Amino acid sequence: MTISQKIKMALAYKGMSEAELARSIGTSPSAFNQRMKTGKFSSEEMDKIASALEAEYYFGFSFKDGTKI
Repeated sequence: MTISQKIKMALAYKGMSEAELARSIGTSPSAFNQRMKTGKFSSEEMDKIASALEAEYYFGFSFKDGTKI
């Protein structure tokens, strides 16, 4: 599953449109739509998106012994 698909699922879960999310993170709906097409978001952008969705974004490695990087 791509990050764009995950964002779309989170938007559906929250009942929020892409345009609402775009405005809440300080970008235009058209610019956000372009980013959704490429699926390339920085960690900072993902943190903003998660905050706007009242969620937690995590990215990293989780090992069998519980270590997370």
